[in-house]
Amino acid sequence: MTTTRPPAPTSATTPDHGMEEFGYRQSLSRSIGKFSSFAAGVSYISILTGTFQMFYFGFGTAGPGYLWSWPLVFLGQLAVALCFMELSAKYPVAGSVYNWSKKLGSRIVGWSAGWLMLTASIVTLSAVVLAYQLNLPKLWSGFQLVGDGSGSHDYATNAVILGTALIVFTTVVNAFGVRLMAMINSSGVFIELIAAVLIAIILGLHVTRGPSVFFSTNGYGAGQSGGYLSAFLVASLASGYVMYGFDTASSLGEETVEPRRTAPKAILRALLASFVIGGAILVFAVMSAPNLKDPKLGTTDGGLQYIVEQVMYGWLGKVFLVCIVIAVTVCALAVHTAAIRLTFAMARDNALPFAEKLAKVSVKHSAPVIPAVVIGILSALVLVININQPQVFTVLTSIAVIMIYLAYLLVTAPMLWQRLRGAWPPADLGKDGYFSMGRWGLAVNILAVLWGLGMAINLAWPRASVYGGPWYNTWGAFIYIGVIVAVGLIWYALRGVRVIGILASHAATQEVPAA
Repeated sequence: MTTTRPPAPTSATTPDHGMEEFGYRQSLSRSIGKFSSFAAGVSYISILTGTFQMFYFGFGTAGPGYLWSWPLVFLGQLAVALCFMELSAKYPVAGSVYNWSKKLGSRIVGWSAGWLMLTASIVTLSAVVLAYQLNLPKLWSGFQLVGDGSGSHDYATNAVILGTALIVFTTVVNAFGVRLMAMINSSGVFIELIAAVLIAIILGLHVTRGPSVFFSTNGYGAGQSGGYLSAFLVASLASGYVMYGFDTASSLGEETVEPRRTAPKAILRALLASFVIGGAILVFAVMSAPNLKDPKLGTTDGGLQYIVEQVMYGWLGKVFLVCIVIAVTVCALAVHTAAIRLTFAMARDNALPFAEKLAKVSVKHSAPVIPAVVIGILSALVLVININQPQVFTVLTSIAVIMIYLAYLLVTAPMLWQRLRGAWPPADLGKDGYFSMGRWGLAVNILAVLWGLGMAINLAWPRASVYGGPWYNTWGAFIYIGVIVAVGLIWYALRGVRVIGILASHAATQEVPAA
């Protein structure tokens, strides 16, 4: 015979962690402080990883003027972040995007958002670790383990080897628990922020031209249908590919001290720091580049690293390349961590195959170890595609960003619907002093939805200049995302719709033997 153990009472002395409305019990170690929460969001966005990885694409497509996309993307993502701040003030739970869309929309909406975000995160991890190849061989030729880099597959094969080594590292760190992850991540972000500020200052001291360079097309877009606007829309993807992932701070909410107050501030600070410091680096890099007509500025083996090497020659340039490698490392760590929390969150709802195993938390490390290993293996397998099919890999990494924007949209759109119904925001946000947008909420939410729709369309638009050929790559955003969604919905229809529900091992109310 069994009886039901009632949930723990909520009182003035019991911390409100926002989990009670989901019916989950606390199973993860709550040890993340304010800086670690902020660092999680910053490291996912990763100023030095994203800006250095994507500058060549933006500059090569639209020249210096592409930098106007940086504040444009920031404003759009700020609207999304403000919506997420309200949600994290109410529901700072693991797998935040999944749980929020489930709460605001429905079970199928939440599952779809989680499935998109999870598959995108696995591919994103594979894409981030490739940045090792852009930096390590420049530090020391010994990091070019395959050939000398001139062979047809030397570059891609070596990138996979270095990237796999990084995935092994992030897997081991995450398997040992959130405290080790937070310590390494916070230390790496501290170094990254200092290095980023110093890079911006040093580039600023070497400025050779004025800001007028940003107010001219400089010949880009000439002869294209749509002129410079067409080139600018393509180039804006370089900024769109960087400024996301700030929700990581809320996805670690179940492991954060005072999460309803800490997570919203961490989201905003992560986005603001990335915008200001990253923007300063980009602006001063263009203004200090020795020759803006140098074709290497728009190639993968040149770009922003090339400018830094020219301006900060010798040992100083090497020091900053080391800092970039550290930034790439903690970025990969943050992406892996966020993917693990999302897997755990969906698994404890029995919303994934082998859910019981994926939702198991190690007693020794207070962390979900199996998801860390599974995601590491899957990301390494995706990475192998890059050896013989680099164009397919490029398409996959591009559509991964689109899927993340779509997952965000599956949060902001249901949130807008709840606002229009008068069901959001909850009264306790303003009453208890938690973050709330107040009367600005509706306008910001509308902007967030419109931005999400517009950016998803711009990212997915079939352009050979972005996705290459043949036709199935050019239309890859629709084809590959369609396949991924279809596979997920087939599982949902055949099994998920019947079994999804909180696992007994994670429910706040559990059956226990009667006395």
